Amino acid sequence: MKHRFFHHHQSDTMTQETIDTARRFALMGSAAATAGAIAAALPGQAVAAAASGGPVHKSASTLTTRDNVEIYYKDWGPRTGQPVILSHGWPQNGDCWESAAFVLASNGFRVVVHDRRGHGRSSQPWDGNDMDHYADDLAQLIEALDLRKAILVGFSTGGGEVARYVGRHGTGRVAKLGLVSSVTPKMAKSDVSPNGVPMAVLDGIRTASLENRGQLYLDFAAGPFYNYNRPGAKPSQGLILAFYNQGMQAGHKNLYDCIKAFSETDFRADLAKFDKPTLIVAGEDDQVVPIEAGARAAAKIVKHAKLITYPGAPHALYATHQDQFNADLLAFAKA
Repeated sequence: MKHRFFHHHQSDTMTQETIDTARRFALMGSAAATAGAIAAALPGQAVAAAASGGPVHKSASTLTTRDNVEIYYKDWGPRTGQPVILSHGWPQNGDCWESAAFVLASNGFRVVVHDRRGHGRSSQPWDGNDMDHYADDLAQLIEALDLRKAILVGFSTGGGEVARYVGRHGTGRVAKLGLVSSVTPKMAKSDVSPNGVPMAVLDGIRTASLENRGQLYLDFAAGPFYNYNRPGAKPSQGLILAFYNQGMQAGHKNLYDCIKAFSETDFRADLAKFDKPTLIVAGEDDQVVPIEAGARAAAKIVKHAKLITYPGAPHALYATHQDQFNADLLAFAKA
């Protein structure tokens, strides 16, 4: 099934074998997530989290928030290094940051990458799938790990999460900020975002999510996310399957709610509170968040922003322009 809002041809690489492989990966991921949840379900921990009024560690890679949501995170690199916190996009999880995280950690930074609530290996609560909760979860993670002088970088939906964190919690623990293909300042087309994405497109994504979200993720990855629908593109089955697998690990209701959160939230007031050096990176051929509605509009609000654009690059430039992006991010972190 092809969805009209993608406007792309089905790639020749999307064979039945590819789809079958995707299903096997999804089953493996679900089994691993289930095993992890069972292992983490230690007696009394949830009660302790609620009673303490603050985030409580269950293990070296999970914490429980004040509203009893378990957040999974990775903590790479030397503990003495300057923290870099990477927030992922929809419908992915922290695994999408593996390349950049590896480079940063290998260069002495302490890299923390979490799975947003409802995504990846974190809990899948029915409620709270909005930017305020996302930002508060991030704040509790930063507090629990006592991270200071941190560099916060958000990709796509993660950019909104970072912006709302600043809006709600300030920059007392922050040294620098990064927005990569970010949904800020407002993704959906409106009077305040005339170059944004039409609501009909967003409604189409919602409809496709309800009808067959597995197919939606395959089509999205095989099309506009990596620009594999452009003439001469060479689709990577590995990236397509990884995107699909991450989407299917996440909660159905969580991802459905997140569409509204990432597209309809107005982040202008949050961006106005950015008072640290900020790197804004975007692809000039971003078919998901148009550059005029996203990066260029955000750069007009953030006072300390450096804008870098990649000619011809898609939304997922961190993958298609991996070496260039990793070098730019590392240079910004070191500066």
